[in-house]
Amino acid sequence: MQNNNLKIIISGGGTGGHIFPAIAIANILKKKIPNISILFVGAKGRMEMEKVPAAGYEIIGLNISGLQRRLTIKNLLVPFKLLGSLYKARKIIKQFSPDVVVGVGGYASGPMLRIASLKNIPTVIQEQNSYPGITNKILSKKVNKICVAYDNMERFFPKEKIYLTGNPVRDDIQNQEGKKNIGLQHFGLASDSKVLLVIGGSLGSKTINESIQNCLAALANNNIQLIWQTGKLFYNTANDLVKQYKNINFKVYDFISKMDLAYAACDIVVSRAGAIAVSEICVVNKPAILIPSPNVAEDHQTKNAISLFNHKAIIFVKDTEARQKLGKEVVDLIKDEEKQILLKSNLAGLCVKNADENIAAVILSLI
Repeated sequence: MQNNNLKIIISGGGTGGHIFPAIAIANILKKKIPNISILFVGAKGRMEMEKVPAAGYEIIGLNISGLQRRLTIKNLLVPFKLLGSLYKARKIIKQFSPDVVVGVGGYASGPMLRIASLKNIPTVIQEQNSYPGITNKILSKKVNKICVAYDNMERFFPKEKIYLTGNPVRDDIQNQEGKKNIGLQHFGLASDSKVLLVIGGSLGSKTINESIQNCLAALANNNIQLIWQTGKLFYNTANDLVKQYKNINFKVYDFISKMDLAYAACDIVVSRAGAIAVSEICVVNKPAILIPSPNVAEDHQTKNAISLFNHKAIIFVKDTEARQKLGKEVVDLIKDEEKQILLKSNLAGLCVKNADENIAAVILSLI
């Protein structure tokens, strides 16, 4: 690809599940075409306005928000914000003159892709979840191509537009070879005992944290070591809880920066079922117990988990049952080597590697 004047807009955000794939897409495009111009468009006040500049890219914010689930006066402002965002999207596209507009989900992707399609500018959606949100369902009728991470997405999108690309996963996480001992040393763990990794998202999960609290004794009794990412709110509580277990390695962190080493060190994972977490678990091929958050749009985490559960690739525990069931599920899985092998084998069949390369190819094919 020799077109040094290429211009791409990447729109969307709101959560890490939208932002980090967007940045991964930008990075691979930049790697392929060093002189490419990439502009991000996000929603004012959302985390993309901080994370995207930190990754080295320019971003413009739209004054847009979604409908609140509860009755509130803020909902009355949504139509006016949408009209204002459509006007600003038109202005951005006129000034930047993109060759392709990419939507990764989130509030800002709707106005940008809508205006781009009206102006016959090539458009791409990257849908991370097994069950798309309302915005992407509506946009799918107008966009040119749709990148997905799950099969059977023709239930929601026009079949002829769908490309199974997978979700982008960071290079350091994809590269797990030879990292097991490095990971154990990094976290101060022994090599002769099993390791459980617990992650509830960057902010932590109250359900998962309280479930782990309930099963610390069971973990200690079965000599299961623990890497526990709690988020900031539960960190001090968790730190106090593990002090009574001095003869077992229970390691507590509010945030784990070296996730590649955490995955390398562990034998099984307990996690929420966000799109990125699920994609990472597939790539690192670790037996997992997923506890979907019920507090997300379209209940997409439950649908992500069910998609994997139907392939016998994970153990699925409901949020409402986790506090009672998780300890037994962890101990049973740690002890059942055959079950671990089965889960890993089925996960491997669902893994799509080099997703960033695949998505870049779809985007560049439109030029």
